[in-house]
Amino acid sequence: MYFLLKPILFKFDPEKVHHFVTAGLKRFNRFPGGAALSRALWHMKDSRLEKEVFGLKFENPVGLAAGFDKNGEFIGEMANLGFGFIEVGTVTPLPQPGNPQPRMFRLPPDGGLINRMGFNNLGVDVVAERIAAFRRNAKSYQKGVIIGGNIGKNKVTPNEDAVSDYIKCFDRLFDVVDYFVVNVSSPNTPGLRALQEKEPLMELLDTLQKRNSKSGISRPILLKIAPDLTNEQLDDIVEIIQKTGIAGVIATNTTISREGLVSEGNSKNETGGLSGKPLTTRSTEVIRYLHEKSKGSFPIIGVGGIHSPEDALDKIKAGASLVQLYTGFIYEGPGLIKRINKMLLDH
Repeated sequence: MYFLLKPILFKFDPEKVHHFVTAGLKRFNRFPGGAALSRALWHMKDSRLEKEVFGLKFENPVGLAAGFDKNGEFIGEMANLGFGFIEVGTVTPLPQPGNPQPRMFRLPPDGGLINRMGFNNLGVDVVAERIAAFRRNAKSYQKGVIIGGNIGKNKVTPNEDAVSDYIKCFDRLFDVVDYFVVNVSSPNTPGLRALQEKEPLMELLDTLQKRNSKSGISRPILLKIAPDLTNEQLDDIVEIIQKTGIAGVIATNTTISREGLVSEGNSKNETGGLSGKPLTTRSTEVIRYLHEKSKGSFPIIGVGGIHSPEDALDKIKAGASLVQLYTGFIYEGPGLIKRINKMLLDH
């Protein structure tokens, strides 16, 4: 059905289509029998797909990447489509509208997407309440859904005060999420990527790790990195993870590179982060490099250009413990989740 709708949906603005489709999905799941039908069509339950990573038990290794559900609105609906875990955010302490529209651009010939959303979200208090409400009201089959909280800083917060923004998000979400992702790699918040440099990154992660205990409970903290880092910078990432003791890495975020694009028109020249197929090879290279350099000493979640089961398998063979979808989910539809899980069972 998705491939009948896709040509129509792709005629309209991507951000408006996103809101239209997610609102429709929410209505469908509220309709009597809608959630059950969604699970029957897309959800795949098999104990062989279960995986324990950084102390958490995942129903299957295919997750929804951050950026799709920025405000924790569609956790149940995404779980019904078959995702093994859902990452919410990026969340900032204060609400912010993000960058001016239009700010999302499709590149169909490349299977890509450029976005410069700019951490548009309703703020950490709203998101925390929504996740808590989902936890309270979840159906029995949704009780075990793994939820990650992807955290960032507000645009108006200078880098020298960035740590305080991450602390605010960390403390507010601690009781409602299962793991955290520190986002310092989005290209759409001015100056943010400077926090990937060794000294500020060590300070940020070390500060969060020191706060990472409440009533004897700690949460896995992961770092999301850009695909544009050099090998020397990746070496620093390995060292930082090992020194701070955080749980692992998400590789990778969107790229600022435009190399090899074949799409015509102005869209490919828009500023922002590029995701989708143009990122497939590079993200896998980063996963492999980190896995080999670290000798597999920490888990990696692989994301970037997964448009087929083979793409997901390549990332797992390169060293990823789990994978996430975003642009591939938009281009290929919810059937991609089930196809990936089926291939993983075969391997």
